[in-house]
Amino acid sequence: MPKSSWVTAIIWLILAGVIYYLADNIQNPNKITRLGSSDTVILKRGLDGHYRAEALINGEKVEVLVDTGATGVAISQRVADKLNLASLNAIRTNTANGDSIGYMVWLNSVKIGGVEAHDVAAMIAPGLGGDVLLGMSFLSRMDVRLYKGEMTIKQVDK
Repeated sequence: MPKSSWVTAIIWLILAGVIYYLADNIQNPNKITRLGSSDTVILKRGLDGHYRAEALINGEKVEVLVDTGATGVAISQRVADKLNLASLNAIRTNTANGDSIGYMVWLNSVKIGGVEAHDVAAMIAPGLGGDVLLGMSFLSRMDVRLYKGEMTIKQVDK
């Protein structure tokens, strides 16, 4: 393979990497490294209109979708396995997708940036397509405000 072909291939790979990096930052602006450690976190809305962020659950990094309409924190089976969560008991739930069965768990900690809650009730939802829905069992402990495409979550008490 001629030297010019290698150079062209490397340039295309670098260009593809830059495009991927920029697209990821536009779609997922709330990376854990950018959220800081302040007791107030400002999340930017994604292109799809949702607020997603990287968070720490029991010290492990996970992707969360902030859902003010969800009663509690719902965790996919895949994330529950990653976190080694053991269910307490099965419960029947009523979701937007109909009735289902979930499994109650307690999370030692849930943290977004410097905003943290301990002993958070959650549910393992085997049919959950995403990673984690961050609902009111976490958010109700915080001061949450929406304004001009940003969600501000402020620690109320520790």
